Amino acid sequence: MVEYNQIRGLQFISVLDSPTRWLFLHLPGPILAGYVASLVFIFIYSFSQAHLIVHYVRSRRHVRPVPKARLTDALPFVTVQLPVYNEKYVVARLLEAVARLRYPAHRLEIQVLDDSTDETTEIIAQKVEELSHLSIRHLRRADRRGYKAGALGEGLKTARGALIAIFDADFIPDPDFLLTTVAQLGNPKVGMVQTRWGHVNEAENLLTRLQAFGLDTHFTVEQTGRFAGGFFLNFNGTAGVWRKSCIEDAGGWQADTLTEDLDLSYRAQLKGWQFAYLEGVVSPAELPSFLRAYRLQQYRWTKGAAQNTRKHLWRVLGARLPWRQKWHATAHLLNSGLFVFVFLSSLLSVPALWIKNRVPAYAPYFQVASVCILSFVVFALCYFVPVLYKAGSRKEALRAFLRTYPLFLSFSMGLSLHNALAVLEGYSRRKTPFVRTPKFNAMPLFPTGRGMGRRRAFSWLWLLEGALILYFAGGVWSAFYLGDFTLLLFHALLGVGFGLVFFYTLREPAHLPY
Repeated sequence: MVEYNQIRGLQFISVLDSPTRWLFLHLPGPILAGYVASLVFIFIYSFSQAHLIVHYVRSRRHVRPVPKARLTDALPFVTVQLPVYNEKYVVARLLEAVARLRYPAHRLEIQVLDDSTDETTEIIAQKVEELSHLSIRHLRRADRRGYKAGALGEGLKTARGALIAIFDADFIPDPDFLLTTVAQLGNPKVGMVQTRWGHVNEAENLLTRLQAFGLDTHFTVEQTGRFAGGFFLNFNGTAGVWRKSCIEDAGGWQADTLTEDLDLSYRAQLKGWQFAYLEGVVSPAELPSFLRAYRLQQYRWTKGAAQNTRKHLWRVLGARLPWRQKWHATAHLLNSGLFVFVFLSSLLSVPALWIKNRVPAYAPYFQVASVCILSFVVFALCYFVPVLYKAGSRKEALRAFLRTYPLFLSFSMGLSLHNALAVLEGYSRRKTPFVRTPKFNAMPLFPTGRGMGRRRAFSWLWLLEGALILYFAGGVWSAFYLGDFTLLLFHALLGVGFGLVFFYTLREPAHLPY
């Protein structure tokens, strides 16, 4: 316990009542313990990211053109599955793109797994009739049990293909997609091939530009790094091809998590199946253009990842795997928990700043914290490296990085409360339905602001995010009051991030045309 005479600069403490004095003397320890523990978790996690950077950079030295299979009758039979639910804006585009796939017609079938409850079903029926020269089936279920996993599992029962290609409704596969992915499945141990996502509407608005920046790091440094290092990687739910026997051997599609793709990926790899990743094959898709839609997507991804942590972490730790593979799989499963520790460290950083300047007895805590701050350098490198390879020169890459990364980091921090709550729900076993991410084919749904300004439903989360703007503005003020600018940039980024999320939500229409 810190003694009263160790506290300098707070002479008024002697006039405080006993309970208040007790709180002031005892709270610094728990606050700093939580603050430092959060930073230590982030610091340890950053080691796995640094290792992926190394593997990614090494893999770039040996980049080769992706081979394509020859268009012959000897190619394996492929079933293309298209899980659809109320996608009236994009489903016709999807079917037209799939119809352009280059593959022997008698070795290909298309399943439209339609659970829709709106006019999407009529659009699909019309398109299927137009494409009657293809082997295409429009499959409907009596109910939406199991959501996307249930639809994929139902389609698998009648799928004739030895290989199963899957596309979400907003994807536009390249005509040679099957020829390039099937060529990777010559090795019978390879159970799945994943391709990189592209972005058809990256330049639509600030939100889509920031999403593209973040996803590009996942589909370069993380996925390529894991593949190059021989570590577990994940099917991203779409734009990939599975070996049907791999799905069946791993136990099929299961709907007990919101990310059935990550779940099946771990069950298959724990069974000994290998996965392949093709960074050089790009499958364009649409990014959510509204913050409300993006929140829905992030909620499902982060909660689903947390559910998979609960389901698979102990299996991974108990599996007979090389220690590096086990380490990366553990980090991969725990990465959604990063949001909890980012938010906790952010929240506690303001009182920690005051403790640092008023209670010198706690100096050792801040020595540990200062070392852990280095993790943010690693994360910056994660996002800089793909920009460097994409740009024509280092100078151009640095300019592009500095133009986007601070805003991306700030925006990600602003969503930390939202995502942390989703993670905690995932850990708590609380069940929620699978809610799709609405896509609109980049259509101007609300021209000239129409639909804006409608009365908004009350939301505690939105109000808390607004309150956090003031809270971190207080952190910025504290830096000048105390004359300690160690956390000034951190608190400024947090204030701007929660401000972006708060005001972006405020300016969006109260109801989106889902």
